[in-house]
Amino acid sequence: MRVYVEVLLYIVRDGEVLLIRKRRGLGAGYINGVGGKVEPGEDPQAAVVREAVEEVGVKPIEPRWAGLLEFWNYDDEGVEFHYVHVYVANQYEGELRSSEEAEPIWFKIDDVPYNQMWEDDRYWLPLVLLGKMIYSRFRFRNWRMMDGFTSILENCSQVSTNIGVKD
Repeated sequence: MRVYVEVLLYIVRDGEVLLIRKRRGLGAGYINGVGGKVEPGEDPQAAVVREAVEEVGVKPIEPRWAGLLEFWNYDDEGVEFHYVHVYVANQYEGELRSSEEAEPIWFKIDDVPYNQMWEDDRYWLPLVLLGKMIYSRFRFRNWRMMDGFTSILENCSQVSTNIGVKD
């Protein structure tokens, strides 16, 4: 069993969201949020700031926790679990730049290219971009989505949507 704690950041302003084209590692070539692994001894909020500086050269101002994603990936070695804290910020300091890991790209919120992203993003990211807090769990086999659900966290209650993917 392999367990990872990670973060994602979405900077939203003026009807646009900052995404990246990932250049290396898991998901290379995909459009995604800024993010990565939480280092030992680091809290997720510090990690999301560090990852933004490393990947795109900017420091998010007052990133807000927007949810938790669980990804369970089954492969020949067993199962790996990814617990991903999602953050949103409306401002940042610094100048956007590309890095070896990522190319930053602004998209209109209505034009987010879900067909160039991980399969699950279309189920939870629109909710986050609307200001909702979410909890989601998705199961994959060799990083191909099998099923999942997304819950909107509101007033200590949940509204869930189950997602089934059929081959």
